[in-house]
Amino acid sequence: SWSIFEDRILYQLLVFLQPPSGHSFRLELYGGTRLPERCSNIRVVLECTCLRKMGDIPCFLHPSKSNETAQHSPLLKTLCTGSYLDVEEIACWVQNLVPTAWEHLPQWQHWQLTVLPSSHSCWVLLTGPSDMQLCAVLVFAVEQGSP
Repeated sequence: SWSIFEDRILYQLLVFLQPPSGHSFRLELYGGTRLPERCSNIRVVLECTCLRKMGDIPCFLHPSKSNETAQHSPLLKTLCTGSYLDVEEIACWVQNLVPTAWEHLPQWQHWQLTVLPSSHSCWVLLTGPSDMQLCAVLVFAVEQGSP
């Protein structure tokens, strides 16, 4: 969606997260009597890939013949707290990734990119020619019922 806020155009973009190969997302609904900050947790489940022809993707559950210990999932190490997706870790990771990606776009020399601090989403402010400003908010989601 988009709207005009003060002197800026504000875009809100819903970004659906997909699990990488060897992982799946499980939505665990909150069953308590009072509502927490979020109503659900998204657990990252490791899946066995031993019998699948997946190229160089290791099985994170079982040790390989050459390595006696199971591999550690980069997703769990980077974007999770325990075995649950952590929206703050995801926001931080995306905020660090955006400036590098921006430099690869043809418009980057004509627009100034500013990543604004946010703990649960990614706010990007673009200032262009004649001080025109666009603000994009990336909101992260997981589609319920996705594999």
